[in-house]
Amino acid sequence: MTLIKSISGIRGTIGGNPGDNLTPIDIVECVSGYGFWLRDQHERITVVVGRDARISGEIVANLAINTLISIGINVIDLGLSTTPTVEMAVTRHSAQGGIIFTASHNPKQWNALKFLNEKGEFISAEAGQTILKSIENKAWQFADIDAIGTVYKDDEAISEHIQSIIALDYVLTDEIKKQKFHIVVDCINSTGALALPALLKSLGCSYTLINEQMNGEFAHNPEPLPQHLDQLCKKVVDEKADLGIAVDPDVDRLAFVDEKGVFIGEEYTLVLVADYLLPHLKGGAVSNLSSSRALRDIAKKHDCSYHAAAVGEVNVVTTMKENNATIGGEGNGGIILPDLHYGRDAVVGVALALSKLVESGKTLSQLKAIYPEYTIIKNKISLTPEIDVDVIINTLKTLFSQEELNTSDGLKIDFAEGWVHLRKSNTEPIIRVYAESSTSEKAHELAQKIMDHVQHIIQK
Repeated sequence: MTLIKSISGIRGTIGGNPGDNLTPIDIVECVSGYGFWLRDQHERITVVVGRDARISGEIVANLAINTLISIGINVIDLGLSTTPTVEMAVTRHSAQGGIIFTASHNPKQWNALKFLNEKGEFISAEAGQTILKSIENKAWQFADIDAIGTVYKDDEAISEHIQSIIALDYVLTDEIKKQKFHIVVDCINSTGALALPALLKSLGCSYTLINEQMNGEFAHNPEPLPQHLDQLCKKVVDEKADLGIAVDPDVDRLAFVDEKGVFIGEEYTLVLVADYLLPHLKGGAVSNLSSSRALRDIAKKHDCSYHAAAVGEVNVVTTMKENNATIGGEGNGGIILPDLHYGRDAVVGVALALSKLVESGKTLSQLKAIYPEYTIIKNKISLTPEIDVDVIINTLKTLFSQEELNTSDGLKIDFAEGWVHLRKSNTEPIIRVYAESSTSEKAHELAQKIMDHVQHIIQK
């Protein structure tokens, strides 16, 4: 089955059978559930929509837009856009919600519906559950001909997004312009080809684009990981560029390649930005439980607090709000800057990283060298129906009660030399086991220790 309906949105592969894949019927039903959820809360409704450059994007968008106006909802269509741009446009237009048509880093056969609330943030778990029930019950009555909604186009959303970034006091626009950076950008055949050139022009940077055709025919696996970015690394060296930038198709994840053509690790995107921002905006930093310890170290260096959230952007945002954090995100290259909006944003991440480079006077490789060196490894344990995950976690809590424990999302055990995080997957019958330490060998050793305990518990 490749259709997943969850509280965080609807995603699946295009084509196939209704209920098993993301078909036109499923799109109409899921958008209807969201639209009628909005109608239960508001008398007049406007929804902002935008899409990445996936092959199926126009089909999905048209089905969704026509469903919304059939409910009596007005639509502001951004067309080709980015996830953070849509999020910001919701509040700019004082809309009641938004939908982003993107499957993020998934391959080209996937697409998804990501639902936003009136703040331009992903809907809560409670709201998601209500929408799922509405989809199941289908107790809907659509608008008659005199009450159908209207569609407006907004072609300025990306420009407005970039101007809001440039307007931030701590984005060092003039200094960046003087530096005259040359940057290679891997647009992964999607809307990074719209947003990033516009930003770099505003910052006086020259650039070379690769995979810039917005056709959704991804030139490589679209997740910005080192094994997928050989072309970018080589191009940075060939061009004698100052750095390389990689984003995912909807431009909410960001990774860097240094001037030597070396991938610096998506975990360090947030570390780099936090190291720049925290001295300017004293406050807390937040990442999820499976993100690198390096962010905690950077926060401590600047006498700032650090807080860990459950995995998932919505949980990171909640923890940021609870602790009035000034910067947050996830170790997959997601940057959340509350001064701009509460959503992951690769575009602002680029502006802040370039500001750090000019302020420090260092190259990207020199900056990376001063940060704590950690390695994260990722394992999994298969689950069968008779395995009780709660028993596993409770037993481990007792076994490692002398260590620092966090049970907000599975179990995270903080040792002096690193950490291990176990959590049940939301999408697969597995327990994810992530571990981090100063070396790969130490991380594997920590993970293996916990996995051996888990196997022993299962066999008892």
